[in-house]
Amino acid sequence: MPDACPVSDQMMSDEPAPPLQTGRASWRLWLAVLAAGVTGGLAGISLVGLLRFVQHLAYGYGGGHLISPVSFLQGVTAASPLRRWLVMVCCGVVAGAGWWALRRFGRPLVGISRTLTEGGAELPAGSTLIHALLQVVTVALGSPLGREVAPREVAAVATQAVADRLGLAADERRIVVACAAGAGLAAVYNVPLGGALFVLESLLLSFSWRGALCALASSAIAAALAEMVLGHGWQYHIPAWSSTHGLLWWSLLVGPVLGLAAAEFNRLIDWARHRAPTDGRVLPWSLGVFGVIGLCGMVYPQVLGNGRGPVAESFGACIGLQLAVTLLLLKLFAVGAALRAGAGGGLLTPSLAIGALAGLVLGLLWNAVSPVPTAAGAFALVGGCAFLAASRKMPVTALVLSLEFTHVGYDFLVPMMVAVVGACLVRHLYARAGARAAAG
Repeated sequence: MPDACPVSDQMMSDEPAPPLQTGRASWRLWLAVLAAGVTGGLAGISLVGLLRFVQHLAYGYGGGHLISPVSFLQGVTAASPLRRWLVMVCCGVVAGAGWWALRRFGRPLVGISRTLTEGGAELPAGSTLIHALLQVVTVALGSPLGREVAPREVAAVATQAVADRLGLAADERRIVVACAAGAGLAAVYNVPLGGALFVLESLLLSFSWRGALCALASSAIAAALAEMVLGHGWQYHIPAWSSTHGLLWWSLLVGPVLGLAAAEFNRLIDWARHRAPTDGRVLPWSLGVFGVIGLCGMVYPQVLGNGRGPVAESFGACIGLQLAVTLLLLKLFAVGAALRAGAGGGLLTPSLAIGALAGLVLGLLWNAVSPVPTAAGAFALVGGCAFLAASRKMPVTALVLSLEFTHVGYDFLVPMMVAVVGACLVRHLYARAGARAAAG
C-alpha cells in the first residue's frame, strides 16, 4: 500500500489504457468477472450468516435469525456483564489457539495486495479460508477488529482458482482477483460503488477502462446477490441533518488534526503488528488481552465488536462528551492490544468508529463556543470519513463509503471533502517528514 494518501501517480498517468480485449480472451475475462461477483456475493452472505449465528449464540439474542431487528450492541448490552467477560475469554482462547495452530501447521499467509504485485505469490487456499473464518468468529464474539477482510479473502481465493482454470493472462488474473476482493466488500456492506472504487484505489492502484468496468460489474453482481438474502438497507440510519456554514469551517480546521491523529494511529498499528507473537505466546497474549477487553466491556459494552455500535451512537448523538472521550480511548486501546496479541481482522469499521468518536468530541467542543450550533452527529460523520480516508489511505473510497453507509444528503459532500483533503494532506506530509528524519 503506498505511503501517499492522494491518488497515486499511476492513476494520474497519461499513458493510454489497454484496449478492451475481443474474441475468446474477452469471453474468458468476463466469465471470470462474473465468477468474481458471484463468489463475492456468496462469501458475503455465508460469512455474515456465520457472524450473526455466533453473535446470537454467544450473547443470547436475536433468536438465531439471520435478519434481526436487534443490533449487536443492543444484544451485548442486554447480556449480563459476567456473560460478556466469559464470551471475551472464549474469544481469547479461539484467537490464540486458532492463529497459533494456523501459523504452526498451515502454509504462510499471503496478503491480497501482495498477490496482486508482479510475480506475487498465490493465496494459499486452506490457510486463507481458516484465517477468514477465525476473523469472523472472533469479531462475532467481540474482537474490536473489523470483519471486512474475511469476505475479500474468501472471494479472492475462489476467483483465483477460476482464473487459473480459464488460463487468463497475468494482467487479467490480477484484475479479476482484485475485483473479487472488492466484490466481497461490496456484498458484506451493501456498497457496490465503494467496493468498485476500493479495487481501483487500494488494490490495483491504477485506472483503466477495462479495470473500472470489471470492478463495477463484479461489485454490482455481489451486492445484488447479497441483497436478495440479507435484505436491502444501509449500515447506519441517521437523522435528517442540515449542513451549516459552521460545519464547513469546523471541517477546514479539524481535517488536519484528524490527519495527524491518523498518522499516529498508523504508527500504533504498525508497532502492534510488528511486536505481535507468532509462536506459542499467542495463546497467553490473546487470553490476557481479550480478558482485559472483556473487563472493559462489562462496564462499557460499546467497546466490544468492530465498532459499528459506537459509530451508530455517534451519528445519532446518543452519547455525551465524557462518554465519547472514554470510548475513544478504550477503542484505541482495544484495537492496538488485539493486534499486539496476534489477532487478525480489518480496520475499516474500527477506523470509522475512532474517527466518528473523535469528530463527536471535537464537534461538541465546537458547539460549546459556536453561536450557531450544528447537529452533533454531523461532526461524527465528517470526522469518521476524514479519519477513515487518512488512516486507510483511500480518500475517494472513504467518501463514497460514507455516502453509501448513511445515504446522507449530497450537501454534506463539501464539508466531508474539505476534511478529507486536509486530513490526507497532513498525514502524507507527516509521514514523509518522519521518513526523512529516519533516513537522516
